[in-house]
Amino acid sequence: MDLSQILENYDPQNLTIASLGGHSALDVCEGAKKHGFKTLVIARKGREKTYEKYYKTRQDKITGKTIGCVDETITLDKFSDVLSEDVQNELRKRNAIFIHNRYFWVYFDDFNQVEQNFKVPIYGTREMLKLEERDVEKNQYYLMEKAGIRFPKIYDSPESIDKLCIVKVNEATRSYERAFFLAESPQEYKIKGDEMIKNGTITAESLKNAVIEEYAIGAHVNFNYFYSPLTDQLELMGTDMRRQTDLDGYLRMPASVQMEILDHKEPKMIETGHVTCTTKESLLEKIFEIGEKFVKTSKEECSPGIIGPFALQGAIIAEEGKEDAVIFDVSMRIPGSPGTRFTPSTSYLYSKPMSYGERIALELKYAIKENKLSEILT
Repeated sequence: MDLSQILENYDPQNLTIASLGGHSALDVCEGAKKHGFKTLVIARKGREKTYEKYYKTRQDKITGKTIGCVDETITLDKFSDVLSEDVQNELRKRNAIFIHNRYFWVYFDDFNQVEQNFKVPIYGTREMLKLEERDVEKNQYYLMEKAGIRFPKIYDSPESIDKLCIVKVNEATRSYERAFFLAESPQEYKIKGDEMIKNGTITAESLKNAVIEEYAIGAHVNFNYFYSPLTDQLELMGTDMRRQTDLDGYLRMPASVQMEILDHKEPKMIETGHVTCTTKESLLEKIFEIGEKFVKTSKEECSPGIIGPFALQGAIIAEEGKEDAVIFDVSMRIPGSPGTRFTPSTSYLYSKPMSYGERIALELKYAIKENKLSEILT
């Protein structure tokens, strides 16, 4: 894609901020509207009412003020239709800047379709999203190892399991989502894996490609960052933790009831939302340091490196009288939690809470002013 040629035909004073209808679209639109941008959501038929009705920009009959944050909606039969020439032409006609997320990428058979065939400027790093996958070269584990960021031990085979591990395997029906199970021996791995294949949760093929990680016991925290290549500034946008179904339901029950239910059903760990949480001030330097290491390594290994939002998701563990961060996952785009603004991190910097949507809008406004849009788009 020739980004410079596309931007030559764009009016930078009349941009539309676009996103796929799910994951973080409302967060993006709300922040964009705050700073005068037009907004557009590409929705899938059957899920469009959130954007076309409930959060549509309109005049409130009671106050007379404008409410809502979604100006326009394009509704498609399936999300992958966004690659059609008609849709792409419409986006370019509206001077659209696309804010991508994992929700966008998983609806295509392979990442090359977006990297090469989606001829609309994307805010952020177009070619780093695939590195979230465990089966690609120079993936997130490679980057963390290069950066010196601690992550759990990875086991090469089930036969080498010698302590409690978490097994991450793609689901059978939703291959972009992962199923999880715990095992502390090769025997337990086989029993639980076979059971999940039998009940259709996973396939034998997906189990062969599973990642087996040492289970790190600690307080789970997602560290949500924003890196501006325009100012070379790394910011901590906020911290949160996942809410998972139906694991959360299990944990609310007495231990005796949990044990009884486990005889009949293993808990699932499907992400259904996030809970904001804070980290103590004495950990902030460590949190910033691992973020800086990731930014530096991303520039060295994946030029131009990470742009804008990313997250290091893991846990704070305690050992030998000290605490350390162990990272399980890297999100190389906007994280899915709109609640990060409700932690104090951005207030310490900007004297007010700031969402990812608003921070992205500020970055785009600054890039327009300095004539540097091409430095943050791919």
